[in-house]
Amino acid sequence: MHVGEVKTRRTALSLFRYDGEQLTEQSADALAGIDLISPQAGTLWMNIHGLHDTAVMAEIGQAFKLHPLVLEDILHTEQRPKLDCYPDYLFLVTRFFSYAPDSMTISSEQVSIVLGRNFVLTFQEQPTGSFDPVRERLRANRGLLRSAGADHLAYALLDVIVDRYFIVLEQIGDDCDTLEEALLRKPGTSMLQGIHKLKRETMDLRRAVWPLREVINSLIRNDHQFFKPDTVLYLRDVYDHTVHFIESLEAIRDLLAGMLDIYLSSISNRVNMEVRALTVVAMLFMPATLIAGIFGMNFKSMPWLADPNGFWFALGLMAGIASVMGLIFWRRQWLSRR
Repeated sequence: MHVGEVKTRRTALSLFRYDGEQLTEQSADALAGIDLISPQAGTLWMNIHGLHDTAVMAEIGQAFKLHPLVLEDILHTEQRPKLDCYPDYLFLVTRFFSYAPDSMTISSEQVSIVLGRNFVLTFQEQPTGSFDPVRERLRANRGLLRSAGADHLAYALLDVIVDRYFIVLEQIGDDCDTLEEALLRKPGTSMLQGIHKLKRETMDLRRAVWPLREVINSLIRNDHQFFKPDTVLYLRDVYDHTVHFIESLEAIRDLLAGMLDIYLSSISNRVNMEVRALTVVAMLFMPATLIAGIFGMNFKSMPWLADPNGFWFALGLMAGIASVMGLIFWRRQWLSRR
């Protein structure tokens, strides 16, 4: 039973069969349209888009003798990266990621890879075109891909997946830089929401990618002997890229934590400035309030009470004291916003 979101309307199959001399391609909507029996030797790569058609998936599992638990993991599209070893093939689960700068959200797609001795099966939730560079290399016969076996193809697919992680990481880094510049100019509530959103997305990304490092490390150990020694050297390069990605992701998470501290410090500093401004205003009016309170007392004999200019003398005294206090505050830079 398929578990997860249906991201494409129909299931599509594409098949590459190749060796160092020739290459053939086929496409169909069902396994019946694919010729699995061919006199041509070499490597077979079948890519499947759309996992919701359980009948097609059952046919593929029967044709390649996949264990029912493997089919269950393929159809359950919320798996974490993992590696299972079977006598005739390896089963690997990883994920593709894409980033939407407008909403600052990361979407993911499960990718399952089955590596046999002379075949590779890849299962995707939707046609993203992410493996197009590998297809173009096969068609153009560039590099070692055509002359190497299925293990080198599996390496090439993993390399494409990890390389796409850096594209997402670069886009997140650009948004972090933009958010940081705006935060230093004038912090706002929307920026706080953006910081929390990016922190949550990077945490989900880290949770999804961190197990992949151990998966690739298991492939490098090659206890199952599905990879040739020459291909293991390439897998080490993919492992280094994965570690580099995790380290760069941790640096971005530290940057986001620092931006949150900057936001809280800026808000606290702005509140302190506003409180200081209100305190200065209260201090300037306090002597005037005192003088007004004194002259408001009900006494028959008071200075300036019978003087026709007493009112103006009192106002002048109030203004003079306020001016002197304002000058003192200005000299001590209490009126500055710094």
